[in-house]
Amino acid sequence: MERLNARLFDAPRRPVKVLQYGEGNFLRAFVDYMLDIANEKAGFDGGVALVKPIPMGSLQSFHEQDGRYTVLLRGLEDGHPVEKTRLVTCVSDAVDAYAQYDRYAAYARDPNLRFVVSNTTEAGIVLDETDRLELCPPNTYPGKLCKLLYERAQAFDYAPDKGLILLPVELIDDNGAALKRCVKALACLWKLGSRFEEWLEEACVFASTLVDRIVTGYPRDEAEALWRRLGYEDRLLVTGEPFALWVIESDRDISSELPLAQCGLPVIFTDNQKPYKQRKVRILNGAHTSFVPAAFLCGHDFVLDAMKDSLIRGFMEGVIYDEVIPTLSLPREDLLSFAQAVTGRFMNPYIKHALLSICLNCVSKWRARCMPSLLQYVQDHGALPKRLAFSLAAMMALYRGGSLGDGVLTCRRDGRPYTLMDDASVLAFFAAHANADARTLTKRFLSDETFFGQDLTQVPGLEAYVGDALESVERLGMRQALTERFGG
Repeated sequence: MERLNARLFDAPRRPVKVLQYGEGNFLRAFVDYMLDIANEKAGFDGGVALVKPIPMGSLQSFHEQDGRYTVLLRGLEDGHPVEKTRLVTCVSDAVDAYAQYDRYAAYARDPNLRFVVSNTTEAGIVLDETDRLELCPPNTYPGKLCKLLYERAQAFDYAPDKGLILLPVELIDDNGAALKRCVKALACLWKLGSRFEEWLEEACVFASTLVDRIVTGYPRDEAEALWRRLGYEDRLLVTGEPFALWVIESDRDISSELPLAQCGLPVIFTDNQKPYKQRKVRILNGAHTSFVPAAFLCGHDFVLDAMKDSLIRGFMEGVIYDEVIPTLSLPREDLLSFAQAVTGRFMNPYIKHALLSICLNCVSKWRARCMPSLLQYVQDHGALPKRLAFSLAAMMALYRGGSLGDGVLTCRRDGRPYTLMDDASVLAFFAAHANADARTLTKRFLSDETFFGQDLTQVPGLEAYVGDALESVERLGMRQALTERFGG
């Protein structure tokens, strides 16, 4: 079988408009996938140069395949299975910032370059004051970017139309603003001058973005079968779900330069991404965190199995539609559409998502994802959201009776051990209260401000409801306790 390359599938040679720090699965199945469609449908006419931003790893497969690769998206849409395959040809170059520094640095002087995309992990956007301008390249991503922008500003005599649009997708709050702070701090530390600092402010756009798509990566177990279907060997094949969302926040309107929404792609340009982030965190992530402990204690191990259980699915949908959506500010139609997509994503038969992996750091996740909805609901309605309150009892039941050792809490389900990982203080708390009665455990847990940032026993009725729910779980078992309260 022939290997995928330019001889097998030719494509126009396009000017490089996008410099991309990171060559991983997510960027290729999300950003580059969209840019490839924009080339076809919206006349974007832009190539992407991938930059390997760390010394480790290899770009050999990209060179062997001339940047070509296949994206396979599989899942459910409107309850029906779908499969979408696209051969992506927008990658024009792949360069090692360390082994090929001069070639990499030359992109600073490319007049066609307009965008920089990055996914350097959450730890990538950090300020390291020991980083140095004279390194080729500097150690950190902000250092590499600052030097590239400085050399570009000098090469084009600080022309305002040669600034770049920065589109980080790292999963941190306000990622564009964080990146800008790091770059400006290095510009000051390296004494690059007021003219460069003004050019950064006036000619460049540091957009903050929110991204959402589950990318499952290279399908190692079924690769050869998929090659036979495709008719070629593709070592860069990447799989993911059909759902996608890219929210791009900037002070200036950049939508005409990045014509993604014009060709039907799920991209939103806005001057405030916070309502969309709130929607994602509270509906998608909040639903996960609220139902997973109960689902696991009902005997399920994976999200898909739990969603096939009408009791668990009903509980999850009750959380979303009855308790979370009423607290959000976006138009109800948008919220309902997003919620329906969430259910479809949880039902995706191609994604095997372990419940215990979602339970990692469950207490801090509940605080960030579920607590705001619970408190807002109480404020708006003067009553408890019963399912969100029950999720606290389910979480405590998950951690209940465990023993601490080697940095994990070992508990038992139906006599079989399972391990939980969380902050050391959380694990120590549950180990110390392994034999406490349900009411005592509830009071001490909810009142611990280090876990929740406030004393949740002050929320009217919460302590009594959660304590009673935990007692019923211990007396009846999780399934019966859920059934008695929420039916099924």
